[in-house]
Amino acid sequence: MATTLKTELLDQKMTEVFDWSNDQTPLRDAMWNHVMDDNGHDTMKTIAEAKKWENMNDAELKKTAEQMLK
Repeated sequence: MATTLKTELLDQKMTEVFDWSNDQTPLRDAMWNHVMDDNGHDTMKTIAEAKKWENMNDAELKKTAEQMLK
């Protein structure tokens, strides 16, 4: 049986996740860049925030990303 990664949504392009986006950047990278910009480029704070994303289901992750990036 094949297993599905919980973080599969994070690896999709922004255009695949949101109809309002024309950005080809993977969702994970777009969220990472946004958090880095917001916290003064503190990598450790960004890692702590990014770990939360991996525990979210797709609906929670999409909502969080949309609030962050739109």
